[in-house]
Amino acid sequence: MLRSLIVALLISLLPLTTAHASADEQVLPIKPYNIAEHYTKYEYRIPMRDGVSLFTAVYTPKDSSRRWPFLVHRTPYSAGVVEDDKLHYGVDFMPRRMQVSEELLRAGYIVVVQDVRGRYQSGGSFIEMTPHQDDKRAGQVDQSTDMHDTVEWLLTHIPNNNGKVGISGTSYPGFYTAASVIDSHPAIKAASPQAPIADLFMGDDAYHGGAFMLNANFDFMAAFQQQLTPTSLPKTWEEFDYGGNDAYAFFLPLQTLEHISARLNPTQRILWDPTVAHATYDAYWQSRNLTPHLKNIRAAVLTVGGWFDAEDLQGPFSIYHAIARQSPSTVNALVMGPWAHGGWGRFDGAALGNVQFASSTGATFRKEIELPFFEYYLKGLGKAPIAEATMFETGTNVWRHYDAWPPRGVQSRTLYFGAGGTLSFDAPNAPGETHDDYVSDPFKPVPYLSYPSTGVPQEFMAGDQRFAATRPDVLTYQSAPLESDLTLAGPIRPHLFVSTSGTDADFVVKLIDVYPMDYPTPKNDEERKDVPPPRIGMAGYQQLVRGEPLRGKFRHSFSLPEPFVPDQVEPLEFAMPDVNHTFRRGHRIMVQVQSSWFPLIDLNPQRFVDIPHAQPSDFQRATQRVYRDATHASGLRVGVLAQ
Repeated sequence: MLRSLIVALLISLLPLTTAHASADEQVLPIKPYNIAEHYTKYEYRIPMRDGVSLFTAVYTPKDSSRRWPFLVHRTPYSAGVVEDDKLHYGVDFMPRRMQVSEELLRAGYIVVVQDVRGRYQSGGSFIEMTPHQDDKRAGQVDQSTDMHDTVEWLLTHIPNNNGKVGISGTSYPGFYTAASVIDSHPAIKAASPQAPIADLFMGDDAYHGGAFMLNANFDFMAAFQQQLTPTSLPKTWEEFDYGGNDAYAFFLPLQTLEHISARLNPTQRILWDPTVAHATYDAYWQSRNLTPHLKNIRAAVLTVGGWFDAEDLQGPFSIYHAIARQSPSTVNALVMGPWAHGGWGRFDGAALGNVQFASSTGATFRKEIELPFFEYYLKGLGKAPIAEATMFETGTNVWRHYDAWPPRGVQSRTLYFGAGGTLSFDAPNAPGETHDDYVSDPFKPVPYLSYPSTGVPQEFMAGDQRFAATRPDVLTYQSAPLESDLTLAGPIRPHLFVSTSGTDADFVVKLIDVYPMDYPTPKNDEERKDVPPPRIGMAGYQQLVRGEPLRGKFRHSFSLPEPFVPDQVEPLEFAMPDVNHTFRRGHRIMVQVQSSWFPLIDLNPQRFVDIPHAQPSDFQRATQRVYRDATHASGLRVGVLAQ
């Protein structure tokens, strides 16, 4: 789920020429497909087993000479149509673009778009990440039963169908897609959860490493509000008024989560309050973890994600691995491309911000991966995809095909922190308790952007980190220029030895690709009006490859936080989302370590308190130390792929 301004909603409803479009979201230079010319729209209210009716729009091909499969998209972002900046329902309102790709529309499917429970024109109550019920009592419902009942109704009531059903969806609809294949209707043959949420607390939208994703959640929940259904129309999204263009300047004076929460109205806080209040991995979040339930899956699954997805990067890996463990006989494929959230859906995918990928990766996915997947499993055309993992390798900008992920033969190695800010595969031999230190000041936190923004710019996931490298509260370790290409594949695991003068601390670790000083600026750079500020040359660029925080009190358990003993050395290890990145010959590898990343994550008072109820007096400066001696060898454990 895009917990900022929701690319999924924009993809579904709004014109492509939006002020929030990044370089990865440029309109394809082709004539839009005329949906009204080829499809007829119908609207239904489909009854569920508990008596609730779900609003469903059905678009059937006008070509009735053959039978078509269904392609279902279930969404909390409205099955309506935006026209003149207003949301409309009714068979006379035909969309200019759909929730499925133009390539799929041209191939011919009965496209079904449904408002999920408690959203827009559907009845019932909306529940955040509806918990799945394994052992259902009579009449008990969840997203799996809603999909089952929908499919049964469609097969019976919609003519010219071939009896086969596919499901797809990006972001929150990706969660509904994954939830729908559990104990699924036998007619469901193929499903593609794209940027799916798997576990909101464990690395998806709400929390990363136990740190609250402040900026994105505030931006999202100010707009995505609980509704009484069916809702009155027209209904449009309203963006929060920050009173300026800088979220850092907006949030910093508020400081505490209580003060920040007070800026939202009661309706906006219906979803915000429980998200903030449940600041540990408690029963609330555990019940919403979808992965333990991904068993006995009969449909072929194509899970899709983006290497630069700020919202749901972890979800695709969690879904893929859970299915592999619990449904090993299921066709279970994974695709990861060089995309921000939803960037593969309808955009070119040739660049993200200042970083370019040398080809139209979005078009490649839609034409060569997604379309053949559904054509084979729903129509019997072509041949089954042969690669279990289709992964874009950033740095070299090539697609790789593996029979497993992570790839077989990856060698585990450690990049160690050394004296003078060095970084290498050589373990340190310094005497005991050799360390680097910095003062972390919650009143002057490290920003995550070098320029002002209110929402979370998608390009920040590949953004230039030179602004952070010069700060005294950021430790920087850098390798010598590489003599040959080095490819890292799979998860990154910081293994640090740290101490703090406080009783709690965040440790943010960033893996960075440092471009050489003679790196050429693209010839067309002066013409790239699409690139968000700052548009810069690429010589010396410090590209963020992966960054992730750990809130220190969760170093042993995300359910049972523990304080630090001031100035006591402790090991700290955590997992960062996977990468598939080649550091090219002549580039350097850099690691930055810091204790704030604001306002991407909320401020840690650096005192062991219940942060949602922290008071201004709880916030304090703290000295953080990272150790790099023979006994306490801090570094990053990485998977090195043989060339």
